[in-house]
Amino acid sequence: MGKRLSKIATRTGDDGTTGLGDGTRTRKDALRIQAIGEVDELNSFIGLLATEALPDEVRTDLLDIQHDLFDLGGELCIPGYTMLKDVQVARLDERLEHYNANLPRLEEFILPGGSRAAAIAHVCRTVCRRAERAIVALAAQEAVNKAPRQYVNRLSDLLFVLARVLNRHGGGADVQWQQRKNQ
Repeated sequence: MGKRLSKIATRTGDDGTTGLGDGTRTRKDALRIQAIGEVDELNSFIGLLATEALPDEVRTDLLDIQHDLFDLGGELCIPGYTMLKDVQVARLDERLEHYNANLPRLEEFILPGGSRAAAIAHVCRTVCRRAERAIVALAAQEAVNKAPRQYVNRLSDLLFVLARVLNRHGGGADVQWQQRKNQ
């Protein structure tokens, strides 16, 4: 892994480029940088969600996810490097099953909302889907391992389920979509 930052304002990006973990430079609007930025934004929103009143196991899972997302960002910043492992994807599958097992069956689409924590989880879910699209776009142009795509795909599902869990934790329920007839 590359050097740790000791100097933040290097001014080397003033020309519109940024350094990758392997020492090469690329444009700041490159697909790889967009994907890294989307993952970073997702990690920040998960950090915001973690500031809410949450069940301890959800807080623990979110911290694990933040570490995984840092691994994912590291993998994206070093072309050809692998940091995210199949075990991390499998852990998301397990957590998804764990949380979903205690939820009522969905009868209708649900709207983002309910409790504040659930609403933030829905924002995390949509940012995760954007990160997934950015990783898929990158993979169409350059080699990307399968684990990053799988991870963000599973994570968006988990965030949807966590939003439902957090609505119940907050004493509420999902906000169901109601099809409106012509008014």
